[in-house]
Amino acid sequence: MTASHSPILAYDSSDEYRPEPAPEPQAPAWRDGSVRIGIHTSIANSFAGSLESASKLGCNALQIFSASPRMWPRVGARIPEMAAAEFRAKRAELGLGPVVIHANYLINLATSDPVMRVRSIQAFHDEIVRGMALGADYLVVHPGSYRGKTLAQAIRDVAQAIRQAARGVRLCGAFGDLRDCRLRLLLENTSGMGAAIGSNFEELRAIIDGVPEVPLGICVDTAHAFHAGYGIHTEAGLAQTIAALDRTVGLSRVAVLHVNDSKTPFASRVDRHEHIGRGEIGLEAFRRILNHPSLSAGAAAGRPGRAFLLETPIDAPGDDRRNVRRLWDLVGIAAKQAPRAQNGFSMVRAKRSVGARHTAAKVTNRMSPRRLKKSAASGGPAQPKLAKPRFDGADAYQG
Repeated sequence: MTASHSPILAYDSSDEYRPEPAPEPQAPAWRDGSVRIGIHTSIANSFAGSLESASKLGCNALQIFSASPRMWPRVGARIPEMAAAEFRAKRAELGLGPVVIHANYLINLATSDPVMRVRSIQAFHDEIVRGMALGADYLVVHPGSYRGKTLAQAIRDVAQAIRQAARGVRLCGAFGDLRDCRLRLLLENTSGMGAAIGSNFEELRAIIDGVPEVPLGICVDTAHAFHAGYGIHTEAGLAQTIAALDRTVGLSRVAVLHVNDSKTPFASRVDRHEHIGRGEIGLEAFRRILNHPSLSAGAAAGRPGRAFLLETPIDAPGDDRRNVRRLWDLVGIAAKQAPRAQNGFSMVRAKRSVGARHTAAKVTNRMSPRRLKKSAASGGPAQPKLAKPRFDGADAYQG
């Protein structure tokens, strides 16, 4: 058959190659509407170790520092990719979320000192980069403290500092898009000590309005709100506080609550955290807070994935585990239904001092056989006092 007699193939649109459409992004599993309870854990041993600690304490969420919180990291300090990958893999294995990073305490986005301002913006930028490397969900920062300028100017400076720190990084596209798993930034309310910004919700709203292109939300600290004069310790005061939150920043922007009791009285403007139920706010107030529909992690009235995170002191081994368990009790979830905690685990250990051990050995060695026999019959020599419990890592949260 010659070319002129070749059959002509008719075009059939069904034969055209069409790639499979990209799947719709899905919200992460921790945004399923379940209660999320966690605590600030130490990265002293490793980043992945902080996840193990949270899991052993019976948490399904956690907060960490990405570097030492009370020292200026070197400019451009990064997390080695091997450590970051190990963290991401361990998190997926344990099913924890959200993961929240608390920014360095030295960062002051409102400062009037030009050198301090440059250092703060750079340090905050580096916090963002490290948070993204770890796959964190939120980065919490205190707005800062101002002197030598008006409050209005300080608010503008904080907004501009956030804008500069966020340049060149790909954060979450829209704060309200729950399917977007990229990092979001959170401003934390303050106690109102000195010239600190953010003790009232209106100031936080003004900062958010000043940088609309950045996905910016709020972390509400219960102790700070109480110190600043929000009466969350009473039923009526809690209702008024929630209404004020909704009227100003909007409840949909409240992604995290730092759940801390207070050592100092109402409206003291002095920031001191206490164990849940042992402070001035009180156990019943926390029961109301954790079970309020507007503050829940449910989709109906709350925000899916909203987390309650502890920053309470650990004065003795087990305080951390007990505070976590107390929150699960307050939300009405029994131990069998809550994430399983490892019996006896704590982020602090009681350590006998070297001197005490040596003293005990010397006392025993110097005893005569008769005295040793008598001592054994009476229960043995008096045990030396234990050294005060200390954190395994110097990076544990200090409220």
